[in-house]
Amino acid sequence: MTDGPASAAGEGHAADSRHGPGAAGGSSGESSADLWNIANVLTMVRLLLVPGFVLLMLADGGHDPAWRSLAWAAFTVAMITDLFDGELARRHNLVTDFGKIADPIADKAIMGAALICLSLLSDLPWWVTVVILVRELGITGLRFWVIRHGVIPASRGGKLKTLAQGVAVGMYILALTGPLATLRWWAMAAAVALTVVTGLDYVRQAVVLRRAGLARERAGGR
Repeated sequence: MTDGPASAAGEGHAADSRHGPGAAGGSSGESSADLWNIANVLTMVRLLLVPGFVLLMLADGGHDPAWRSLAWAAFTVAMITDLFDGELARRHNLVTDFGKIADPIADKAIMGAALICLSLLSDLPWWVTVVILVRELGITGLRFWVIRHGVIPASRGGKLKTLAQGVAVGMYILALTGPLATLRWWAMAAAVALTVVTGLDYVRQAVVLRRAGLARERAGGR
């Protein structure tokens, strides 16, 4: 969801979504006009949707189907912009320092807000929210931990995890009943399983990458 620590935090889309051929030049090639490219605008929209989403989720006690439907719409728009801003930045070289920093923040903010709201409303067990958020923040920390040795690429499992989380959380946001309520439980179970499994795989990759990097440093110092 790379070449730099800020953008390395993303996982839902390609690891280089905020980088292109011109990314290595840093901010020296940026101008004020570049900041307002379509990719960054979509990222800013996603950030602005977070407080609006929270208000919609908690409106009228948090259990009104109409408000929850509006909250779902805001969440869905945020998820869609997450897909498109990275794709646009990668394909059209719309790279800015703002995008590198704001994109992963926006990704974590909307998902974290949704999970916390659902747990506050007793619609989702707190342990699910804690597992997902600890995994997401932990992997971001791991990426920073090994960034001088290399970049942990976004895996297919990580992308599938992001999709599963989006679908499951979206189903919980809606006021579903009957078979659909049962289906969303299974969707969340799959999302949590993918969250844990892919998280462990990223830990393995980080350890291997760091060991290899330290070995290269020791060899180069001889």
